Amino acid sequence: MKVFGKVFVVTGAGNGIGRLLALDLLGRGAHVALVDVNDAALEATCMLAHEYKEKLSTHVADITNREQVAAIPDAVVAHHGAIDGVINNAGIVQPFLYLSDLENEAIDRVVNVNFLGTVNVTRAFLPHLLLRPQAYIANVSSMGGFVPVPGQTIYGAAKAAVKLFTEGLRSELAGTAVGVSVIFPGAIDTDIVKNSGAGDTQPITPEDASFKMLPPKKAASIIVDGIEKGKYRIMVGNDAWALDVISRLSPKLAASMVLKKLKELTPKSR
Repeated sequence: MKVFGKVFVVTGAGNGIGRLLALDLLGRGAHVALVDVNDAALEATCMLAHEYKEKLSTHVADITNREQVAAIPDAVVAHHGAIDGVINNAGIVQPFLYLSDLENEAIDRVVNVNFLGTVNVTRAFLPHLLLRPQAYIANVSSMGGFVPVPGQTIYGAAKAAVKLFTEGLRSELAGTAVGVSVIFPGAIDTDIVKNSGAGDTQPITPEDASFKMLPPKKAASIIVDGIEKGKYRIMVGNDAWALDVISRLSPKLAASMVLKKLKELTPKSR
């Protein structure tokens, strides 16, 4: 589906990939409804997109709150006249801790934001999308949704749930005008750790990592290209591509490779 002239909703649009997705969509001629829990972050995105202000709307909402989410579609339609696509990008990582050291509150928050938040937004917008002659849903999972990353086990489990939820949704919507893609970003150079409140547990900074992270602008471009091509799975970054292939051939080998490569990112204590 070409995004030109379409109305897209982007969650987590206040920073990171979400902000760059919004800018990429606007640059391709789309109208964008920005959704984020942080009002100041949304305003910062709007300032970067000032030349497209007539094509923008902002909506402050916590995607884990069903009542707040339920109010967004009508607000988007009131501003833009329709809804053609939704990109469920909002997400957080867990503190870099092993499961035995995680607090229940952290577990609930990661699952609620990454998985149930995606479900909430999808359910709220789906009735509107089904009315359109052509529409789209794209949900951001993660490379961590198909290969385990020590210290991010709950995050990976939530993103794996997003994967299967999205694939199941695509099968359910087969034969309708609504296309569906699941997105698997690899290592992207964003502030997700800081924005998730997990910065004090991060073993190293991205600048110190021995592996190169993909710039978020490039990641956003790959994602929108994948949406326009109607891809079943959108792999973002060479690491995501490679580990996807290896994990299909040998899940154990893929897990061992990640453990070895990301040794510096694993917690120092259990």
